[in-house]
Amino acid sequence: MAFSIFGIGKNNHHAKNQVVEIPLDQIEPNRYQPRQVFDKTGIQELAETIQAHGLLQPIILREYEPAKYEIIAGERRFRAMKLLKWEQAPAIVEKMNDHETASLALIENLQRSQLSPVEEAQAYQKLMNLNNLTQAKLARGMGMSQSAVANKLRLLKLITPVQNAILDGLISERHGRALLTLDDDQQRKMLMRIVNEKLNVRQTEDEVARIQGKPLPSEVEAAKERERLENEENVKIKTTAKTATNKSKQKKAKKSHTTKKATPAPKIKVSDPRIAMNTIKDSVKMIKEGGVKAEMSEQTLKNAYKITIKIPKNK
Repeated sequence: MAFSIFGIGKNNHHAKNQVVEIPLDQIEPNRYQPRQVFDKTGIQELAETIQAHGLLQPIILREYEPAKYEIIAGERRFRAMKLLKWEQAPAIVEKMNDHETASLALIENLQRSQLSPVEEAQAYQKLMNLNNLTQAKLARGMGMSQSAVANKLRLLKLITPVQNAILDGLISERHGRALLTLDDDQQRKMLMRIVNEKLNVRQTEDEVARIQGKPLPSEVEAAKERERLENEENVKIKTTAKTATNKSKQKKAKKSHTTKKATPAPKIKVSDPRIAMNTIKDSVKMIKEGGVKAEMSEQTLKNAYKITIKIPKNK
């Protein structure tokens, strides 16, 4: 993190990182703490971990008045220690002005805490206001893209009830984004419908589009999916046809090649008519054995042999 972007550490000499014991009743939460909702179960689990293994990392404070301290980093640890009824908290006391304290508290929580989308957006907005930053400069300081920062900040355009619903986990960030194009009254009505009817994000997007007289995203998506499937099917048909055509061409080429190179069958020379007669008889015999009721008659003429073969037609 480039803390210099936020004006931290330029004009102050911080105390050495010595851990001291500070009474819990002298410590106050940070006014610029971005987290608005603390998970009680998570705090209880953290307290049990601290009870079993001790506080592995001291909290960071600043003394804004004599014997009065403000948390810079470590409010969850502070709450866990109060739950354990500790009297004192191991802490590192830094010398910081209001501006530095606010900026560092916001940055520390953005880096370490799992803030809700709205808490994150509010923290970005506070950092920009405190340090007179543009979205681009804030993004560089946080190691993010400008578009990511801009998208988070858009959530602050939602009406307060919608932002609170996101904070409380009643609706998701995507639900909130779907409502951004509605006016305040429409947002309020849609929020009630989302909660009462348990609308998912796609249903919410459809309802918003219906209010604005626009094509429903679900129908648009379905049309795109149908078009995609049709395109895939057309590609398959074309590919199959092309493959069949290529195979046909290859088969014809192979047949032509085979025909050209085929060796003609050797001719049988028969000099004795009796051999020819026996060959014909053997052929008729094979036909009969194959199940065809062939009939053959022979007749000896003066200068030739006459053979008649009768084969019935299939009915």
